[in-house]
Parts: sequence; C-alpha cells; structure tokens
Amino acid sequence: MNESINIDGNDGKPRTEHFYRFRGPIGFVRLIFDSSILLLVMLIIGFIVFANGLARELKEPAHASDGITVLTGGVSRIDDAMRLMARKQARRTLITGVHHQTTVEQLKDLTPDGAQYFDCCVDIDKEALNTIDNARETARWVRENGYGSLIVVTSNYHMPRALAELERAMPSITLVPYPVVANNVEVARWWEFPGTTKLLLSEYLKYLPALGRLWATNLARFALPGKFGPPADELEPQ
Repeated sequence: MNESINIDGNDGKPRTEHFYRFRGPIGFVRLIFDSSILLLVMLIIGFIVFANGLARELKEPAHASDGITVLTGGVSRIDDAMRLMARKQARRTLITGVHHQTTVEQLKDLTPDGAQYFDCCVDIDKEALNTIDNARETARWVRENGYGSLIVVTSNYHMPRALAELERAMPSITLVPYPVVANNVEVARWWEFPGTTKLLLSEYLKYLPALGRLWATNLARFALPGKFGPPADELEPQ
C-alpha cells in the first residue's frame, strides 16, 4: 500500500535521458542534421507561401496618393505609372534606378501615351543600383516634396522586397502597392515553369534578408524611440 505512484510517465527515469540522442560527438552531428532538416522544411514552406501570395492581377489604388515611385527593371513599369498619372492618382512620379546612359527620350519611348508627363511631373534618379538604394533615394525624394503617401510600382514578384526596404527607409509613409504582372512570368502556376520557379526562388532568398533588416530596424526603433534615424548607406548583395 506504500508503493509510490509514478504520474509523470517517465518510469522513474531522469528526463535528461530523452536528450541522450544529442549527447557526445555523434549527438552533436544528429543535432546539426535535425536542425538543418527543420530549417530546410521551414524555407520550403515559406517559399510556397511567398510564391502563392504574389499578386495575379493589377489592383487599382483605392484612392489617390501624393506621389508614385517606379523601381526600374520591368518593361511596362514606367508605362503603368504614367497611366496612373493620367488617372490623377498622384501629383508626381519618381523613376528610380535608371541607367546612367539612359536618356529622357528613351524613357518617353517606353510610354507613348504618357510622354507629356516627363516635362512637368517626372523626376529621374540615376544613383540607385539596387533595391536598398531605390528605397533610400525614394525616401530622400519624399522628404524633399513633403509627401505622406506613395504608390509603389514594381513587378509583383519584386513587390514584397521593395515594400520591406521602403518601409525600413520611411516608416511613417503610407505605401500603396501597385504590382505589375508580367505576361512572361507565370506566377499563377509557377511550379510548372522552371524559369519562373528559379526567378521566384531567387527573389525569395533576397526577400528574407530584407525582411530581417526591417524587423531589426523596427526593433531598434522600438527600443530607442527618437534616437534611431534612417538606415545608413549600405550595399545590397546582388
């Protein structure tokens, strides 16, 4: 009658025995292997969520904004931005990341119906070399014009990374995404097209560091309110 009753389900054995699998050199190798498998599974799941969450079609802005920023890299991005200008969705447009040898006339050729806006309402940035630079130059342009809201025009697969960098550079600005859907990038059935899958995977692997930088910056701003300024100049790995 005096027998003790084991109610913790471990048969009286120390709980540390459950971790014998990871003890010693072999256990350390097992730990690294198991952690690598878990990380790989998480990356695969994250990539699927990323790819399936990309915009499949253009979504018109719900209301007008102060300005438009166009991140160069896609053929139709500038034309789409000028169409927004024609519909009075913004007062001015910044085209950021333009090659230093590209002329205004060449840019006008990309948007025959919107060429007239280049004479009054378009600014061109030739300093940005990557997405981080795009965000920094856009933030400077927004400050100079005193804008509070911005339509972001870039490809649908590039939009998540662009928004992360732009939010990090100017957290108080309202960002309205305008994802351009390219006909040659089949995001709706990306798994059926190796080229599209490779493109999206490359973009996803660039998006993760951008998201990490955004989280780190937001954490620093929260921990040091009023003392943490805009991100310092830095280069983005290509």
